[in-house]
Amino acid sequence: MNNQDPGNGQDWVEDARVEVSGMLKGGMDHPSTKPVLTGAAVGAVGAMILPVITWPVGLAAGAGYMLYRRIKR
Repeated sequence: MNNQDPGNGQDWVEDARVEVSGMLKGGMDHPSTKPVLTGAAVGAVGAMILPVITWPVGLAAGAGYMLYRRIKR
């Protein structure tokens, strides 16, 4: 599987592991880093607006959602 193009495999757990590893090694140059960080920011802001969600939960949910979308595209 190519680290720059996720979603080709059938095992999404392994795809996520490879993608996160690539993001850690590539930093901001990796194509998934900016969308995942943007999703985390949107989740954190949404959590600050909604009183029932804490910002760490919103941060994790936003980042997880964007990572999932990146892998499953």
